[in-house]
Amino acid sequence: MADLSQVREHMDIIGADGVHIGTVDKVEGDRIKMTKADSGSHGSHHHYLSGGLVAEIEGDQVRLSATGAAALLFEEEKDGEAIADRN
Repeated sequence: MADLSQVREHMDIIGADGVHIGTVDKVEGDRIKMTKADSGSHGSHHHYLSGGLVAEIEGDQVRLSATGAAALLFEEEKDGEAIADRN
C-alpha cells in the first residue's frame, strides 16, 4: 500500500488501465473518500476505496492496482460494506 499521507484533495483516481475512477475528497483512516459527484447513482452520499488498492501516487494522480471496472466493484459505503453486496 502506498503512503496515503501523500493523497490530497481533488487528486484524480485512476485505474491500472488508465480509466478515471473518481476524485479524492479526503483520506479517512486507511480509505480514500471520493467526491459525491463520482458516486454515480448513489450521488447523494460519498463512496470509499480501500487504501490497499493504491499502487502509487504520481503527480496529481492516485493510481490503483486494479483496473477501472474492478475498482468499481471494490467501492465501499461509509460503514465499510461493499456497494456490490448491496445491489
